[in-house]
Amino acid sequence: MAYEYAIALTGSIATGKSTVASLLSLNGMRIIDADVISHEILDASAPWVEEHFGKEYLRLGKVNRAKLGTLVFSDDDAKKELENFLHPKIRAEILKRSEKQDRLKFPYLIDIPLFFENNSYDIQDSVVVYTPQEIQLERFMKRNGYSKEESLKRIASQLPIDEKKERATWVIDNSKDLKHLQKECEKFVEIIKEKYLK
Repeated sequence: MAYEYAIALTGSIATGKSTVASLLSLNGMRIIDADVISHEILDASAPWVEEHFGKEYLRLGKVNRAKLGTLVFSDDDAKKELENFLHPKIRAEILKRSEKQDRLKFPYLIDIPLFFENNSYDIQDSVVVYTPQEIQLERFMKRNGYSKEESLKRIASQLPIDEKKERATWVIDNSKDLKHLQKECEKFVEIIKEKYLK
């Protein structure tokens, strides 16, 4: 059965989910990354992108993700079209990898950025990487070089981080420095081991 031992790892733009995924991986947790899968599928779908959005969204035969991102965040129809194409393929691949992980009968993480938004996965437990919204905005602008207006627009395309925090089984706090985050990740791994290695 798929997702039996799965824990959804989620957060919001610039809350530090990728850093947490790396730290948890270093602490021995196995991770299925929905973003990596979506990039693989998108890269393999360059002809479809060209046909539906135009040649200008390709660069050297590959999908220009930054340019396509700007389009889909400013055009709801384009966003819907891309999601309708990608999401079933991403879900099918995650399902396949999940079934493989479940055979090991030990928890693993599925890194799903839009876990709460899409409700597409029958996963009971979730861990949210939490950062207060003002820090999230600051980090996003610094990391991506977007204006405040563009950054707020992208952040607003997802559920508010405080709402995700409320709905999560566990929370990893990323409001301080890396040392604090490492401790939070280690604490979470201990909780999982204790819960499942009784």
